[in-house]
Amino acid sequence: MLAIAALCLAPFAAALIAYFYWHPQGGMNYGDLIPVHALTDPPLRHLDQRPFKLSALRGKWILLQLDEADCAAACRAKLYNMRQVRLAQGREMERVERVWLILDEAPLETQLIREYDGTRMLRAGGSAIVAEFPPAGGARDHIYLIDPLGNLMMRFPKDADPRKMYKDLSRLLRASRIG
Repeated sequence: MLAIAALCLAPFAAALIAYFYWHPQGGMNYGDLIPVHALTDPPLRHLDQRPFKLSALRGKWILLQLDEADCAAACRAKLYNMRQVRLAQGREMERVERVWLILDEAPLETQLIREYDGTRMLRAGGSAIVAEFPPAGGARDHIYLIDPLGNLMMRFPKDADPRKMYKDLSRLLRASRIG
């Protein structure tokens, strides 16, 4: 009789011990969750000098990168990853936008513009928006995620794995009823 009672109570005891004393180290997300804050809406410009505001993309998830117009290998890799992660979302891909904030006034290669057609290439020259992206000094190393309400919420690591980025984004799209 005592053996049966011990067998029935063992899962409860194990659950209590796990709840109070076992603290898992990892999380489900690949990207770093950063303190959520609303981005200001600085004046940006399209490549043809038309004005643009990030608030025009409210209601969509935004994959965003910051870099110079002289797009080196790391910059191209981020553009490629953003494109592939968006395409991998399938029918949900319309909920995701890609934005490249160009930090200088140098001209872009025409081939680069064609290769990443669909990416909003916006000039942020002179705006203080870079300071809003942590870390301020290494903001160019990451791809950032902005939620549909305009809040900066996640940053993917340098040289991010697109498969893990895809999992994070698909999990957010599945859980989110906005955007």
